[in-house]
Amino acid sequence: MTLETAVVGGGVVSDYHLSGLQQCPDTELVAICDLDESRAREKATEYDINAYADFEGMLARESLDWIHLCTPVGTHLELARMAMEDGIPVLIEKPVTESVAEAEELERLVEEHDATVSVVHNHNFSPAMRKARQLIEDGTIGRLRSVDLLYAGETFPDDVRRGAWAFELPGGEFEEGLPHPIYMVLNLGGYPESTDSIQASTSLANEYTQEFDYDSVQFQYTTDDGVLCSGTVLASDVPHKVIQVHGDRGSIEIDVVSQSVTVLDRDYQASPKARALANVDHILGRVQGTVENLVAVARRTVDDDWDSVRNLDSHSYQFGEEVRAIQRDEPTAVPVTEGTWTLRIIEAVRAAATEADEEQTVPLSTDST
Repeated sequence: MTLETAVVGGGVVSDYHLSGLQQCPDTELVAICDLDESRAREKATEYDINAYADFEGMLARESLDWIHLCTPVGTHLELARMAMEDGIPVLIEKPVTESVAEAEELERLVEEHDATVSVVHNHNFSPAMRKARQLIEDGTIGRLRSVDLLYAGETFPDDVRRGAWAFELPGGEFEEGLPHPIYMVLNLGGYPESTDSIQASTSLANEYTQEFDYDSVQFQYTTDDGVLCSGTVLASDVPHKVIQVHGDRGSIEIDVVSQSVTVLDRDYQASPKARALANVDHILGRVQGTVENLVAVARRTVDDDWDSVRNLDSHSYQFGEEVRAIQRDEPTAVPVTEGTWTLRIIEAVRAAATEADEEQTVPLSTDST
């Protein structure tokens, strides 16, 4: 079954969807919809598809099996609602909605309509994340105990990346990219046992022309299974992004930048030789990851088929997983629930930033005597 698919929204991220869907053998890209009619026509000409400036008009004219929402976040809930009412599966760009309340309403609608709705959390489908998740599921490091992320190199709040609208967020462009490291921790470690278990703190390390609340974040929580999860995210020009996953029989280290995965499952303190083996295992992990990446790139250079594309491109890989779920009537690769928990942690971050700002602006009491 080939899914006739439309992309809604013609902004920066839409090209990942348009090109991925055009290459996917199980989808037929048929339409683009954008309120800016000239932009819709430009994209439609580039991809040889139909152009629409009216979402309802597109629904009425096209026989769609799948819709990708790449519109501003404030429109996600209503557009998804309309698609669900027409019985059309939906893939929504992150963040899933503008607030936790809207995400919870979306979850209710999904249940009410028995709908297929998923969220674009594409970083979960990078080669290193896929490999690490498989190692965890295979029991390589035993029972999961903790997930710790260091994500230095996130966008500065005043960087111009996704559009001026991001500057309206308390953390600017930094906050717009914040869902990525958060959902990676959620994906590997699991969801918080409750909203109350989420703790967050923020700081503003740099000065900006525009007023922002934070450019540095720490968050932590505990899952129902007692897994300790934490993340530190820093705006920086020097990318250093590492996730350490610990189990009761070993650890996994994921280098997000080099896309390498290292398994550490020895007693490295037993002897000088064992300590030396720690360096050997780290080097082997990096080398293996580098070789695998080079092979994948070489394969795509020689044969740019769908398998080669999706192996390297995390958006395309998720598209393929979501298509399979729709075709087989199986659970989506990224449920709305993961998007909701991502927003809950972001709201905890915003609350921490507001609290920190209020503490800094409270005037010191003076002794009038």
